[in-house]
Formats: sequence, C-alpha cells, structure tokens
Amino acid sequence: MRITLRQLQVFRAVCESRSYSRAAEEMALTQPAVSLQIRQLEELIGQPLFEYLGKKLYLTAAAEALQRASTDIFGRLDSLDMQLSDMQGSLQGQLNLAVESSAKYITPHLFAAFKRKHPEVSLELVVVNHAQAVKRLSISRDDLLIMSQVPTDMDLEFMPFLNNPIVAVAPTDHPLSQATSLTLQDLTAYPLLVREPGSGTRKAGEDYLRQKRAHFAQTIQVASLDALRESVVAGLGVALMPRHAVHLELAHGLLRELPVEELPLYRSWCVVHPRAKRLSPVAQAFFTFIREERAQIIALAARFDGSQANPPAAG
Repeated sequence: MRITLRQLQVFRAVCESRSYSRAAEEMALTQPAVSLQIRQLEELIGQPLFEYLGKKLYLTAAAEALQRASTDIFGRLDSLDMQLSDMQGSLQGQLNLAVESSAKYITPHLFAAFKRKHPEVSLELVVVNHAQAVKRLSISRDDLLIMSQVPTDMDLEFMPFLNNPIVAVAPTDHPLSQATSLTLQDLTAYPLLVREPGSGTRKAGEDYLRQKRAHFAQTIQVASLDALRESVVAGLGVALMPRHAVHLELAHGLLRELPVEELPLYRSWCVVHPRAKRLSPVAQAFFTFIREERAQIIALAARFDGSQANPPAAG
C-alpha cells in the first residue's frame, strides 16, 4: 500500500469532525478533494472507511484500525521532531493534554509552571467529562489525561498527584447557609443539582450518597460544570462540587460551603496514559515534572483550596 501522509491527515480530519464538509473547511480543501482522498484511501485498503446511518457519519471497523495506526504514526513523527529539538539543547513541541472538567481550573496554572522550565513547549488542551476521557484513553487520543477516577479495567499507567475535595455548596441566602453543623440527610429536603451522565463528579457523588443512604427526592440535571455552578448561585438547589471549581464564588460570598460532617469527599486527580503508549519527550517531561514537583503543585493548589492536604501517594 502506498498511503500518503496527506491522505492520513485528511482521514483523521474526517474522523474527528464526522463530516466531509467540516474536514474540508479545517484543511482548506474543497469537499470534492476530501472525497477523492478518502476514495483513494479506500481503494488502497480495499474496504470502506465510513458509512452513513441517517444523517450521521460512522467509522467502520477498518477505519477504527486505521485511526489507531495513524495516531501511532503521527505520534512517532511528533516524537522524532521533539527528540531532534532535544538534541539541539531545548525541549520543543506540543503537549496534547485532555482533562476532566473538574481539573480545568488548576491545569493552566500547572502547565504555566511547567512552561517556565520549558518555554518552547506549547499546549493543546481539551476539556471532557469522565466518559469522554475513558473513550479517548481507549484509542490513545492524547499524550496524557488528567482525571479523578482511573478505570480499573484498562492497562494504564497513572500517578495521583493532587487531592480533589468535593464539597456541598448552596447560595448564601439558602435556609441551610447559616447552619454550623449538618449531615447529608439534612440536605435531602432540598433539590440536588447534578451534572450530565458521564460526569466523574456526578458518579463520585452518587456513589457516596448511596453509600451514606442519603436519598434526594428531587434532582435537577445540568449539562456542564459551569452551568451547574451558576444554577447553584441562582438558587435552584444544592450541589456536590469540586471546591476548586467554586473557589471564586466562595471567596466573593456568592456561595457558601455547607458544613456537612461527612464532607469533603476526597478523590485524587491523576495523570494517566495507556501503559503501552510511547510517550513523546514533551509528555515524558510533563509526567516527570508532576512527579518531582509535588510541593510546587500543592502550593499552586493552595490558591484554590486553603485546606489542601498532603499529596496522595502514587499508586
């Protein structure tokens, strides 16, 4: 087979956008040019790569296999570029990092500290929920992921590096906001605001509430972490949220952390990658930075959570 890198680039654009027209726009090509590249690629492979069901474009089994291979190919090329830069005395390249939404507030500060040591490194940051993070891990889509609940049924390398305290919050005019001591049962008389299915924070909270036998008669689902925070501020209910995600609202008096005896619920943020993945020099340097600069990371986290505990031990 004489597959070209250009054909693989077009193929990857179609895979990511699930659209010939959007792929064409992204690559500054015409839609017929994209169609031609895909058709030539299918002829070389001898199998169809995409199929339409209704108006949606889906990957065939052959496309999924080619997607994994192309990710490996371009990853190796990027790694080679970084290695050549490293030989010249400076670490260069791009870190492709995916983070669960609860970690998006601390991650830019974490990367900024890393970039001070390696100023020629750039970042591509994608924010996802837990379910999307697991899917991206399964296809090795990113260099590294930061997530709070590492799947146990996948062969992964991971390192816990920072506590993620989940607390109960309510607006300052809420009936419970002036209480000095509460239990989870006290909260169940009020609506509970929750994230969308697939959210790691939602799963952690639901598992914990079930364990503590705290059953809420009314729940309201909100589609994102930011929308959840605003819904609590608006007075729609109480919520279990990462303290880092509401630090500004707590500091400015828009929200109050409720003094619930069974909280905070601590989970650890972990940096994760498939065990078989060959890390690029930039990704390896970032992984090493997190391992060796725990004290600096804890200091960074202190601006979001004054009660941040010692870093968890690596698993």
